[in-house]
Amino acid sequence: MAKPAERIEVRIDRQGRVVVPSSIRRALSLLPDQRLVARVEEGRLVIEKRETVLARLKARYSKVPKGVDMAEELIAERRKEAERE
Repeated sequence: MAKPAERIEVRIDRQGRVVVPSSIRRALSLLPDQRLVARVEEGRLVIEKRETVLARLKARYSKVPKGVDMAEELIAERRKEAERE
């Protein structure tokens, strides 16, 4: 089983696909057809379980005080940015 600090080299095939080695799939409990989210972060490719990303976002935005409309906050922020330009 892959250890947290273990480095396993993978290749990108001609179609741009990367195979996640079985030891990593087992360590992360990844299943066939499971949805993952990929992003570039500080020059690195980061791939996470969709559920992990959603849980992190839910935790972050559950701290918004009641009565605060996030959409209105965003619109107000964008308007201020537009005025500065």
